[in-house]
Amino acid sequence: MRSPTDTADHRTGAPTRDDVVLRATRVVAVVILPFLVVAAFLLYVVPDRTGELFAWAIDPPLSAYLLASAYVGGIWFFVRVAVERRWHRVQHGFPAVAVFAGALLVATLLHLDRFSPNLSFAVWMTLYATTPFAVVVLAIIQRRHAQRGPDPVDVEVPRFAALGLAAIGAAAFAFGAVVFAVPGFAASFWAWELTPLTGRVTGAVLSLTGVVNVALLWDRRWSAFRILFQAQLLSLAAICLSLLLRSTDLQWERPMTAVFLGLVAGAVVAYGGFTAWCEREARRIRP
Repeated sequence: MRSPTDTADHRTGAPTRDDVVLRATRVVAVVILPFLVVAAFLLYVVPDRTGELFAWAIDPPLSAYLLASAYVGGIWFFVRVAVERRWHRVQHGFPAVAVFAGALLVATLLHLDRFSPNLSFAVWMTLYATTPFAVVVLAIIQRRHAQRGPDPVDVEVPRFAALGLAAIGAAAFAFGAVVFAVPGFAASFWAWELTPLTGRVTGAVLSLTGVVNVALLWDRRWSAFRILFQAQLLSLAAICLSLLLRSTDLQWERPMTAVFLGLVAGAVVAYGGFTAWCEREARRIRP
């Protein structure tokens, strides 16, 4: 049965852009969510037992916390995908998930010898062998449903803000790509100890914001980014908490430590300020 907003093109019979989130997309979100919740719990609560309870032994715990911070944002994102009615409000998160999950699949295949032969690894392998492809297929299928116009109450992101946030994201993505490609080099200056595997995982985490923010260059509707920036702010809050809890893991003698802390603080201010401004503008124009 068609929804009230689902109409057809009289010439082709094809559905118009009704902005619906398909049932298959919701189902995939619901299936992914428990894995993210369990992984975030294990990484935060028992980081010293990751070799036994998680897919591989992560040391120091700060690397486990960084991965968990990405999962925290992912939990919020997929919860919203599961309940959201309008596709354009979550569509720009799917390329970021595909890149992140794809990078973790590559990292896994490059470092199979580092993983534990346990149930957690079997789940990890299954998740990352399927998720990148599933989200790409869903994003392609959903494209014909994507609404191009704004919400009834929406805010246009100023061009300077879109360019600035896209530049921040591009820098994070480029840096993450370097860390992913040459983790041994990154380990020589990173703010805490990295192994080749945790270096590549760190690079994958850094890629997320770049893939999300670049979409601001062609889509400046706040409604298309509101959920994604909420997820990014939750991840940043989790990173800040991680840095406080595991400050002893930081290599304070390395210049990169101060740089990393400054970048995290700057991201909190920039993303928080941008989100607050957009929310204020939306409230101001709401009838």
